[in-house]
Formats: sequence, C-alpha cells, structure tokens
Amino acid sequence: MQNDVKLIDFLRDRHSTPVAQFKEPGPSREELEAILTLATRVPDHGKLAPWRVIVYRGDVRSTLGEQFLALSLKKTPEMTDAAREAELARFTRAPLVVAVVSTAAPHPKIPEWEQALSAGAVCFNMLMAANAHGYVANWRTEWIAYDDEALALLGVKPGEKIAGFIHIGSSDFATPDRPRPELSQIVTYAGE
Repeated sequence: MQNDVKLIDFLRDRHSTPVAQFKEPGPSREELEAILTLATRVPDHGKLAPWRVIVYRGDVRSTLGEQFLALSLKKTPEMTDAAREAELARFTRAPLVVAVVSTAAPHPKIPEWEQALSAGAVCFNMLMAANAHGYVANWRTEWIAYDDEALALLGVKPGEKIAGFIHIGSSDFATPDRPRPELSQIVTYAGE
C-alpha cells in the first residue's frame, strides 16, 4: 500500500515547471530510453501505436532556433529583440525536447479521435516518467506545432500532427501551484 500513497501524493502535487527555469543536466541516453519506454505504455485501442517521437538534443536545438527565427522574420519583419531571442531559445531552454507526433489516420475500426487521445496520453505519461526519474518536464505546443514550414524543419511528415513538445531537464525552482478548477464547476453526476 505504501506505493499507492506515493502515487497519490505525486498526483496531488503534480505541476509543470516553467521552461524558463530549466537547466542542465537532462536525462542520459539510458534514462531517456527508460522514460520513453514508460511514456509509451498508454491506452492504444487496436494496438496501432498511432504516435511516434522525435528527440531534439545538442546542437540541433540551436539550429532549429535559427530556422524558427528566419520563419518568424518572414511573417513579422519588425520583431523586437526579445522576440528574436525567444525564437532562438525556443528549443535550448531545456537540455532536451521530445516531440510526440500523432500519426492518427482513418481506420476501419478505431476512430481517429481515439488515436489522437492515445498520443496525448503519451505526452502526459512522459511528464510523469520524467518526474519519476528526478527531472522536471513541461508539455508545450506553441506556433511551431501548427506551421507547415516549421513542421517540415522538425521532421514531421504531411498528415501528422504535434501532440506536444515535452521539454525535459533539471530545476531548483520552487514552482507554486496554480488555481485548479472546483469539482462543483466541472463534474456532473448523471441521474442525480
């Protein structure tokens, strides 16, 4: 029963650390593979594995930042210095970023919606698996998840969608909890 109490405590206190508060180190290759193994143990009706992951670490993160800035400048040439820096740092704020890519597609028995939800479950499991390994994690999307040119740079194929970018690293920042919805505002008991 002790493990159940720890899991309950973890879920009660779960929160996301802001990516601006991330620092080195990130998970080793072995730790990352353990995190990814746990992350992909999700409900998956039909055993389709309607998702895949792309890991961005090392210099590729800076290269992508330069490419994101170039795309942004095409759309908004008068960007502020702070906005330019934000684009350059988009993937360097954390030691590594993992894209969870939804590959949901028409299927004779499994609705695409269920497949997309499975990709979302991978994102949440990855947050929990990273935390269980002693790291902080944050699930983000941002404009790059919805821009065709950015998606191509990221290695996302036509027809695929980003379920989330999971930023993983370390932090000593004491993240305050945010307000949570009151159950009375979001729960309906049928028949009562």
